[in-house]
Amino acid sequence: MDSVQTVTDMVGLYALNIAVAIVIFVIGKWVAKKITELAAKLLRKKEGMDETLVNFIDDIIYYVLMVIVILTSLKQLGVDTTSFFAILGAAGLAVGLALKDSLGNFASGVMIIMFKPFKIGDVITAAGVTGKVEEVFIFNTVMITPDNQKMIVPNGAITAGSITNINARPTRRVDLVVGIGYDDDIKKAKEVLTSIVNGNDKVLLDKGITVAVSELADSSVNFVVRAWVNTPDYWDVKFGLTETIKTTFDKEGISIPYPQQDVHHYNND
Repeated sequence: MDSVQTVTDMVGLYALNIAVAIVIFVIGKWVAKKITELAAKLLRKKEGMDETLVNFIDDIIYYVLMVIVILTSLKQLGVDTTSFFAILGAAGLAVGLALKDSLGNFASGVMIIMFKPFKIGDVITAAGVTGKVEEVFIFNTVMITPDNQKMIVPNGAITAGSITNINARPTRRVDLVVGIGYDDDIKKAKEVLTSIVNGNDKVLLDKGITVAVSELADSSVNFVVRAWVNTPDYWDVKFGLTETIKTTFDKEGISIPYPQQDVHHYNND
């Protein structure tokens, strides 16, 4: 009789532990979901927070909380959870070592999304690639090159070096170096260059221009020509000024030196 009573008590206690474990799991899951929703709400209130990053952080919070809930439920059933923590720790270390590069890309992606050194639509030079940013993901960034190639660049490679955001500012400065011959009239060349720059309707004259002798080189007198333009007009102005300078110099009789060799033949006869 005592044996039967003992078995009955054990079954009742175990059933009670199961019931409590189920309650812990259900309530814990509900709490984890609410905490995750609250965290998502707070993150979305932060200005400039990317939705991809918000969703990823929410997933991490939820799964971490669910691991705690499951381990707590198992402990209620009398399972020794110490071994589980040891296994999880070892597994986490192994996964971390195996995915070292991927985790580095993830961390870099978080930095890019949070600090925004560039945004979608910007033209940047990073990791040896120049192109327009099409998409920014947690692990990589998709760029379209000027000749319309799609480049998928790991975020770790982007943050490992310098990032040049080409069109981050509304205006850019066009810099040209123009050489003339030593026999040419410097004053005339300066006047012609100044006229050419002033005559380009896309140059922002209110920001000033620079036309000045910058170097007495081996075979030429070099002028530096600088003018400010709206960023979208940069290449049009640079190409346009270069062509106009060449055609105008030809008309004005101003030479543009190029590498050449003079061969002198002496007849000793």
